[in-house]
Amino acid sequence: MARGFESKAVESNRQDAEDERAARGRQRPDVHEIERRQKREGLELSRRRILHEMESANERRRASLQAALAHLDGELAKIQ
Repeated sequence: MARGFESKAVESNRQDAEDERAARGRQRPDVHEIERRQKREGLELSRRRILHEMESANERRRASLQAALAHLDGELAKIQ
């Protein structure tokens, strides 16, 4: 009789673990987290584009790009 009780307890524990795994799999990321991630990716993409443009820019354009780069770095720091 004790053996039957133990097997039911093991079965119950196994079922609880499966239910927990399934619940974790269904959880969606928070809307704010998704927005934050998208904004960060956009800022990083803009930053890479500016760095690429700086390679071939003249002095006047380079100064403008450096200001834009500083702004993007500030925005990225706020997101982290």
